Amino acid sequence: MEGAEVGQEHGQRVAVYVDGFNLYYGLRSKGWHRFYWLDARALGENLLRPGQRLAGVRYFTARIAGTDRGRQRRQAVFLEALETLADVEIHYGHYLSKPRECRACGARWMVYEEKMTDVNIAVQLLGDAQDDMFDTAILVSADGDLAGPVEAVLARYEGKRVIVVFPPGRRSDKLRRAATAGFTVGRKVLKDSQLPPQIVRPGGFVLERPQRWR
Repeated sequence: MEGAEVGQEHGQRVAVYVDGFNLYYGLRSKGWHRFYWLDARALGENLLRPGQRLAGVRYFTARIAGTDRGRQRRQAVFLEALETLADVEIHYGHYLSKPRECRACGARWMVYEEKMTDVNIAVQLLGDAQDDMFDTAILVSADGDLAGPVEAVLARYEGKRVIVVFPPGRRSDKLRRAATAGFTVGRKVLKDSQLPPQIVRPGGFVLERPQRWR
């Protein structure tokens, strides 16, 4: 978030923290596949109010595991697209596999769970507050476990604000109570925050929006 080091005379500094999986599952619950191809920087810009400027975006996710190769490929293309954006930094957690067993029939299978995102968000949010990287933090998530870090920022750093933006179809009253304010991201903001259908990387390699996300 190098832009955060510029003086506040250019506007109130806003840092955006996007809980990638929380947002993804919110979009999926609404059937909004066409909004998966999200420009995280544009989302940050579209959440700003007059007099604010974007200090940077931190996007938190994990590379998915399992047997669905198509899903893995689509995510990989999306993450490569995010890597081309200025002022966007991706923070990775990881997937853990856990065995499950049916008590009735004894069948066994593996399930995969994303880990570390809430911890990574907490660390970055508190660290950026300590380093005075923002005046307002926008947290795109409905994970109630983040209420503690939000409360800590507001209690420790006078004058800072944390705004919670809930993904579609998701909400946490605990997180909303902890924050300065909160609201649900709207359809228009998501529509206006999409990456172009094709992105040309240095060297000429073209990244295309996955067909299933159109």
